[in-house]
Amino acid sequence: MTIRLGVLISGSGTNLQAIIDAIEAGTLDAQVAVVISNHESARGLDRARKHEIDAVFVDRGAFESPRAYNAEIRDVLRSHGVDWVVMAGYMRLLGREVLDFFPNRVLNIHPALLPSFAGANGIHDAWDYGVKVTGVTVHLANENFDEGPIIAQEAVPITPEDTIESLEAKIHAVEHRLYPEALRLIAAGRVEIVGRKVKISPA
Repeated sequence: MTIRLGVLISGSGTNLQAIIDAIEAGTLDAQVAVVISNHESARGLDRARKHEIDAVFVDRGAFESPRAYNAEIRDVLRSHGVDWVVMAGYMRLLGREVLDFFPNRVLNIHPALLPSFAGANGIHDAWDYGVKVTGVTVHLANENFDEGPIIAQEAVPITPEDTIESLEAKIHAVEHRLYPEALRLIAAGRVEIVGRKVKISPA
């Protein structure tokens, strides 16, 4: 089943590009219906326009409250007939206005192995802590940062030869592979949420 995605971004949109590339390659049965950003100059909006995808800037400063801002995002997603919401480098906490309208249908990606190193600086926090293994997590979003049920994870070793720059490159390479893979599982109807756990049925 082709799933319609609404992608939320704040920056360059490299994970958005990975999703678009998978769709155009025929390896992901999905359609990006709209891309929304809280930054008007976000490069990800240009990526969307290049692929003839609706690109929408929603200015937080134009709304008197977070609730009103999130309600506008919900309404844009709803007007585009979105099935799943995909946060791809969206650096704001989504409100209940969106989460309740798309129950268990809001995805996020985090550059660490949750629950370790949650927050905005997952790569640097893992590096500074000195762990030998970090990774990437795709999870369902809820009202708290980096807390929802986990759909997919992949470990990334940190070697003595690594620098923070090389680690960032390795993490991003995994992100660009893992996010489309998680969406493939969803599009194939293989994902079931049971409490805090996500069950993946056989292909």
